[in-house]
Amino acid sequence: MSATADHAEERTNPAARLGFEPGQVVQEIGYDDDVDHDLREGIESLINQELVDEDYDDVADVVVLWFRDEDGDLTDALVDAIGLLEDGGNIWLLTPKTGRDGYIEPSDINDAAQTAGLSQTKSISVAKDWTGTRLAAPKR
Repeated sequence: MSATADHAEERTNPAARLGFEPGQVVQEIGYDDDVDHDLREGIESLINQELVDEDYDDVADVVVLWFRDEDGDLTDALVDAIGLLEDGGNIWLLTPKTGRDGYIEPSDINDAAQTAGLSQTKSISVAKDWTGTRLAAPKR
């Protein structure tokens, strides 16, 4: 695929910048009415399969964690998500943008990630109302 085609996909598929690859198992946690459905469909398009839900009973390559301030303790949610990952997998933490209901301060995300033993590697706007933070799990 050419660089031009890559850029075209980034414009039409909001998930293209997140690094998903065909065949990856992506587990989604925290699904609710407010998630960005275009982003979800974009991820499914890139991995060529549906996202697996919270009841999936094997390890995933990537965990997509939708998390809002009122969802409880972020550190606990991240620790739980680590246990669902294949060795070397990533967590995409999706949180509401500034000014949206459920917004979480970046410093709180950083603190929770560090406490959970994760490394924050990237933060980007992933949808109109959502910011994505990629967190790398430690090698076991």
